[in-house]
Amino acid sequence: MTAKPPALDVSPTHLVATLFYKADTRHFFPHADLSPHSPGDALPSASLESLKDGAVPTGNIDDYPLEPPTPGPNALDNLYGSYLSQSCLTDFFVTLADIIPGLQQSTITSKRLEASKFCRVVEVTFPLPSTSPVALETLRRHEAVSRYEREWNVECVFQADTVHRRYKRLAVFDMDSTLIQQEVIDEIASLIGVEKEVSAITAAAMNGELDFEASLRARCKLLTGVPSSVFETLKPRITLNEGVKELIAALKRLGFKTAVLSGGFTPLTGWMGQQLGLDYAFANHLVVSENGATLTGELTGEIVHAQKKRQHVLEIVEKEGISLDQVVCVGDGANDLPMMAVAGLGVAFHAKPKVQMQAPARLNSKSMLDILYLFGISKEEQEALLR
Repeated sequence: MTAKPPALDVSPTHLVATLFYKADTRHFFPHADLSPHSPGDALPSASLESLKDGAVPTGNIDDYPLEPPTPGPNALDNLYGSYLSQSCLTDFFVTLADIIPGLQQSTITSKRLEASKFCRVVEVTFPLPSTSPVALETLRRHEAVSRYEREWNVECVFQADTVHRRYKRLAVFDMDSTLIQQEVIDEIASLIGVEKEVSAITAAAMNGELDFEASLRARCKLLTGVPSSVFETLKPRITLNEGVKELIAALKRLGFKTAVLSGGFTPLTGWMGQQLGLDYAFANHLVVSENGATLTGELTGEIVHAQKKRQHVLEIVEKEGISLDQVVCVGDGANDLPMMAVAGLGVAFHAKPKVQMQAPARLNSKSMLDILYLFGISKEEQEALLR
């Protein structure tokens, strides 16, 4: 008797898309031709500012056109409701069905993560057959998804719908412009009057003329002779980003381990780690003069650059016995991308345009507390955690 051929594997992998209505964000940048102007007006300078809150993804920022974007589609949320309306969700279902061959709209389910009638966060779950040519990364960077986001003023975060998505155990954060609103090196430069010099070095690094370590050492040289008390002077200037304190409190109640990995300096990173009750804090060590009065402008020990951040994540995971799938990494700069890449979820939070295009997920909502929605935790559950 002839043996039966093996059955075709059509067991679906389920994906989840968390949709955020961007209530506080205006629509895509207006086209220059739509504004009143006269022949004598100066042409606006080319800018990547329109990428700040996301745009059609591309793998190479050099390929992004610098001329003004074409007029975008009508703002459909203005017509159907400034929240995640049923029309908005139906259009998302249609968009998914157009992208994924064989996906039936009847297999797509949605769950409101806010009880309010004007719900701004919804979780959409749908199957992805193993034979499908569409992958998770395809959806994250698909032009049809990007167009949908612009039409409805929505941001979509795609993840595999696994138990590890819902039960993360380690949260890792960058510090400057992520946990806090400031860039510490810029604040020091402002205090001692070397803003122009620091800006020139930063520009050289952004242009690829200096790598992160060379740029950091060059900027630290400018701190030679600065009183070592400068960090105490800076502390009152440091401001947490909205929702950070609440997010850390909620994560701790859920049993998370937490870490801050910073390309900045230990006096402030360690202090911030203590203020927030974080389990780990790593940053760069500045050398202090023998009498302890001034900074020498030198660094000691290993530099916390992009690959070192990634290594720290791997070391913490091994020490704590945590799966990488249970890690979320949050940052805003290019040196955060390697640690995002090894984590179960990497989130570019109000990140630089290039980082938004390359990160696994991007989030530009008002509060960092919104990261809890990515684990499927509703607004009402968040409020219960914070009581």
